[in-house]
Amino acid sequence: MNLNKVFLIGRLTQDPEARTTPSGQNVTTIRLATNRVWNDTSGRKEATEYHTVIAWGKLGDIASNYLKKGGLVMIEGRLQTRSWTGTQDNLKRYVTEVIAEGLQMGPRTTGSGSYEPMADVKRPAASKAAPATDTDIPIIDENEPMNAGVEEDEMAIKEKDLPF
Repeated sequence: MNLNKVFLIGRLTQDPEARTTPSGQNVTTIRLATNRVWNDTSGRKEATEYHTVIAWGKLGDIASNYLKKGGLVMIEGRLQTRSWTGTQDNLKRYVTEVIAEGLQMGPRTTGSGSYEPMADVKRPAASKAAPATDTDIPIIDENEPMNAGVEEDEMAIKEKDLPF
């Protein structure tokens, strides 16, 4: 079995760039930064990775209309590597990008754009499910602890609950 799946949660380093291919298809390029923090013997370390995400069609339209530089976003997609030969030096070049298959916008910050919160956005499917309303969409503050709303005794693992 093979799997090519990527989940990224990070902030946009610039506004999305929307364009149209010669065949008329919409495509949007999203530049995203993710951080990694760890501790070692010399102290706290941090590294930043930069990613190029390509969103096609309606997903790209949504990204270009609602995402802005600095905004938090979760991208679901797959890796794709493309190659080309440089025109000046005739060397083969490669780039690996994330092809977006879904995205979820992060919480609005104070003073940000006036978009309304949206649910997960996936590539359109042939389903006829009712669209989510604003009351169906939970708003999560980025500073809220991950275990908010969970009772302390629900979080503790009891030995008797273990299946082995």
